[in-house]
Amino acid sequence: MAEAAALSRPAGVVGRRTWANGLFVLPFFLTFLALMVLPLGVGMWLSFQDYDMLGGYGGSVGFENFTRLWEDKIFLRSVLNTVYFVCLSTPAFVALGLFLAISLNDTYRRSAVLRSIFFGSSVLSVTIVTLIWRLVYMPERGLLAVSAGAVGLSSPSFMTTESLAMPGIAIVTVWWIIGLPMMLFLAALQQIPREVYEAAALDNASRWTTLTRITLPSIRRTIVLVAVIEVILQFQIFGQVHLITNGGPNNATRPIVMFIYEAGFRDWSLGYAAAASQVLFVLMLAASFFQIWIGRSKQED
Repeated sequence: MAEAAALSRPAGVVGRRTWANGLFVLPFFLTFLALMVLPLGVGMWLSFQDYDMLGGYGGSVGFENFTRLWEDKIFLRSVLNTVYFVCLSTPAFVALGLFLAISLNDTYRRSAVLRSIFFGSSVLSVTIVTLIWRLVYMPERGLLAVSAGAVGLSSPSFMTTESLAMPGIAIVTVWWIIGLPMMLFLAALQQIPREVYEAAALDNASRWTTLTRITLPSIRRTIVLVAVIEVILQFQIFGQVHLITNGGPNNATRPIVMFIYEAGFRDWSLGYAAAASQVLFVLMLAASFFQIWIGRSKQED
């Protein structure tokens, strides 16, 4: 009856109701255009321009900004640093977040307290986090140096050694926001029916078999989601590097976002900074698609 009534209505009435429903989406759509699409388009346009905040607009330069980036050793080093940091931090977020979620996936009060503790660091600002870890990494007088000296060991210099600086930043970042992937994995684990685990227990399945045959396949989409989220977030690393090492030592921790910040707001070269931003956008897009492709191929297998 309802379908017949809908078919009997004039086309104009149905069309007006459709447009009326679209008005509820209009505020979000306009905000999305203003804050996402428009800045993206302006950034792409700027990347092909010679635009200096002090000298003004110098005209279109084509791919000259991208050619300069290809020849800029500092930018190439920042790309390698960023990719290296993503390769360090993303697997740690996935593995450690999954481990914590599995370990704390019960109803005991102890687990609830530990979940709050691990998630609590995520609400801290980057300033507080870096202040804490500067006190930990401080040479000779830091917590790490004092603890290592108490047992007769030498403390690694994460802030002054090139090979250890980026792993040190990765440790800070994982400690800071491990709570988000942990909570995502917890939400996924709690959606798995308990009857499946009870059936596995009746079949005398080992913990490893339960993990690999039940748990991991059941939360495969969440694993891919966490990996994609962390890749996107960690490609944008800036605050902790800026406050702990300021890109040093010898540009060993300088990421792409810091290069963009310095090119745009220290050297005032907006066109050059916009070109570097487009390179970062392409890298993030490629890495995200790669993660999704791997997840889909494993799911098909």
